[in-house]
Amino acid sequence: MGIIAWIILGALAGWIASKFTGNDASMGAFGNIIAGIVGASVGGFVFGMIGGQGVTGFNIWSLFVAVIGAVIVLSIINMVKR
Repeated sequence: MGIIAWIILGALAGWIASKFTGNDASMGAFGNIIAGIVGASVGGFVFGMIGGQGVTGFNIWSLFVAVIGAVIVLSIINMVKR
């Protein structure tokens, strides 16, 4: 995937994950993009560990993997902040 695709996928995944974790009010667009891109990496690692596929391109599966990873990342951040 190109850099623009990573940014778009990261923004969508970070925004959806921030809705799930309750961080939406405290995160801006840049925070959503970073959370989504890091989440895609974490999600790809987690799904790879359990025998699945990670991010495969700009598609629904990759968005799902990135959202799951971003939820994991944001949950860890919420636990550390408390």
